Amino acid sequence: MKNEKNISILKEMAESVRTCMFTTFSASDEFGSRPMGTAKIEDDGSIWFYTNEYSLKSKEISKDDNVLLAYSDPSNNTYLTVKGKAELVDDKVRKESYFSPFVKAWFPDGVEDPRLILIKVTPDEAEYWDSSSSKIVVLFSTLKAIVTGETPDLGKHDTMKF
Repeated sequence: MKNEKNISILKEMAESVRTCMFTTFSASDEFGSRPMGTAKIEDDGSIWFYTNEYSLKSKEISKDDNVLLAYSDPSNNTYLTVKGKAELVDDKVRKESYFSPFVKAWFPDGVEDPRLILIKVTPDEAEYWDSSSSKIVVLFSTLKAIVTGETPDLGKHDTMKF
């Protein structure tokens, strides 16, 4: 039951933002990040993206499958990081099912583009901050904390395992 709750939180937060910073690790153990649009989050919590099979990120995933996804929605004061394992998946049914006009900008031949492949991220752990209160409430809580010396209450924060 806990896993279903965690997946529900993950889906709700990530789907509201859609774009994350997708971080991989290079052969020299350096971080490489780039914005990526989430194609789909399945009911099991797996997160799907489109990419070019011959891209640097694909090579990095083939060498080290550990990735970090960072979703950020400052206008609603919500933030989510997801640590997980990535794999390259060539699944025609999913390619067709998740395809959108936005993806066509990078892959004009659509799902028939020979470079098009999916990335599946299986989450291990996620951490979120949800302070969806108005900016005035957040500011008031911060100012109150400064005056009282207490830690401000800025909403929900939790770490989830999958």
